[in-house]
Amino acid sequence: MTTLLRRHRERAWDVAAIAFALLLVLSVAAGTEGMTTTRTVVSIVVGVVGAVSLWWRRRWPIEIAVALAVCTILTDAVGGAELVAVFTVATRKSWRVTTAVVVLHLAASMIWTILWVEQSIAYTAMASLAFLSIPAAWGIVVKSRREVIDSLRERAERAEHESNLRADTVRGLERERIAREMHDALAHRISLVSLHAGALEVRPDVGAKEVEAIASTIRLGAHGALEDLREILGVLRSGVAASARPQPGVADIGELIEDSEKAGTRVSFVDELPSGATLTPSVSRTVHRVIQEGLTNARKHAPGLPVRCGLATAGGELRVWLENGLGTEGFAAVPGSRSGMIGLSERVELAGGRIEYGIARRGDGVVYRLEAWLPCPK
Repeated sequence: MTTLLRRHRERAWDVAAIAFALLLVLSVAAGTEGMTTTRTVVSIVVGVVGAVSLWWRRRWPIEIAVALAVCTILTDAVGGAELVAVFTVATRKSWRVTTAVVVLHLAASMIWTILWVEQSIAYTAMASLAFLSIPAAWGIVVKSRREVIDSLRERAERAEHESNLRADTVRGLERERIAREMHDALAHRISLVSLHAGALEVRPDVGAKEVEAIASTIRLGAHGALEDLREILGVLRSGVAASARPQPGVADIGELIEDSEKAGTRVSFVDELPSGATLTPSVSRTVHRVIQEGLTNARKHAPGLPVRCGLATAGGELRVWLENGLGTEGFAAVPGSRSGMIGLSERVELAGGRIEYGIARRGDGVVYRLEAWLPCPK
């Protein structure tokens, strides 16, 4: 709609410019005393053609201006079209091109004076220069204003684009944070529920007491998962975490190990932290997440195999490690999103540490090892 309005406005200006040029043609035709009929006809025809040519002045501004300069040698009836052509060049081309066009028209006016008028060339030059300088200066001002407006519009569009990019980045980071929190909070409990339910499925001969114990574990795991989910959704709705439960830390590692052992995973934990060591909440929570992620992955990909993990200080850093055997190929493990280790790596880096994980060789075979280094407690 804006483009259509601009096009209509430009056409209206073109019609007004042609009308202005034709008025000057009529004024010249009205004062043709002393001129031959042939010259009068030529002046009127050239003037009308010059005025009509302004319709294409936006597409070929320099070409129209040069053609009108040539017409100026024949008659002064193209004076109005000449003004409009110089103005158009000034609004669309550089000041050097505008100056060249003005000089060209000035030379054409002087030639016209020599051929057709008994008048001083100096007077004609001064009059023509003043005559042509007005549209040229006006066009340069219009061009400068248009460039400023375009620059401001471009800057505003760039700022809006950058603002949209920042908003997209913030939304992406927020989605990653939510996904990481959901994974950390729910993957551990859901994997326990899945494994216990799988035990009931593959062991139909389980006694009533065992079924009751497994069902109780599944109920507690599902209840804990719902609590975690309710907490995360509550934080997302309110935007604050004031009502959230205390975040788990090193003190809750025992509960993780107990849950894993109930699910059939033997876990040996070695705590070599110095007595009285105090961890910051961020480091304590990260240690808990490292152990939690390692135990969850062990249950998923190496069910039934023993897991060794521990805490120690080495080289001025707190070392968290976990290793387990490799699972049997083809075992129907619990499916995973394959993004847990990526989120865990980001969490460790944010806490000021580093992390390594992958398959490693040990004296008794090949194991999967997860190891993280965090700022050492003081």
